[in-house]
Amino acid sequence: MTATTPTEEHRMNSTDVQADTGRIAVSYTHEGRVATVLIDRPRKLNALTLELLDDLHVELRAVENSDAQLVLLKTAGEKAFCVGADITQFADFTPVQMWKRWIAEGHRVFNFLAQLRQPTIAVVDGIAVGGGLELALACDLRVGGPGARLGLPETSLGTIPGWGGTERLTNVIGAARAKELIFTRRQLDAETALAWGLLTAVADRDGIDSATTELVDRILEGSPAAVQVSKQLVDAAAVGAPSAILEALASGFTASTHDFAIGVTAFRNKTTPIFTNS
Repeated sequence: MTATTPTEEHRMNSTDVQADTGRIAVSYTHEGRVATVLIDRPRKLNALTLELLDDLHVELRAVENSDAQLVLLKTAGEKAFCVGADITQFADFTPVQMWKRWIAEGHRVFNFLAQLRQPTIAVVDGIAVGGGLELALACDLRVGGPGARLGLPETSLGTIPGWGGTERLTNVIGAARAKELIFTRRQLDAETALAWGLLTAVADRDGIDSATTELVDRILEGSPAAVQVSKQLVDAAAVGAPSAILEALASGFTASTHDFAIGVTAFRNKTTPIFTNS
């Protein structure tokens, strides 16, 4: 898909699909620096279908190629962030179809989301279970509302978390707590999820937008290249990459940017740096 030039409120209609499978909408704010990706299927509690996953992948590719410096992931409706996979779609799949298509597609899209160069924030208010929690876990940060309920209930269906939940949940909260949630199918409320590190921040329903905006503004104050390279370094460290080598290379790269000169000058002059992403 060819990247488009974002406007202040740009909505992509090319991947809108029929109401029964939902749609993905993307808007840009902060002069194009923030892309908001909306999963819009509230009548089905934003349950994910193969069609919706494919559309999400298409739009994420466009966002990656845009000038956006940060990505917000939101869903429509107040009851649920996302209840995960649409069971009615995969219930009749053969074992081969589950292996070759259903699980592979979820991993393809969620891995792409996780590997975006831009920082990503999931705004979670309502139920986020199964693939819905796995979707949120594919983001770097998660802001929760008072109605957030997070869990992995797959063992009650006779199956397992299949879209990266066993790995990403373990990375975020540790193996023992991940096992507890998976074995017992326990749903965490917002405050417990915050205490466990599963949520980055929690706000009441009237304050969730302002809490998200505050986090966005703080991230945007940093040099875009430095923030995005830092994300890649942390992700590389999580899989055992040697920081001494990668940080040396990344430091050399960031030191060559115009933003580095701006930051050093602002520090010396005791002023606030205004980065140009160059």
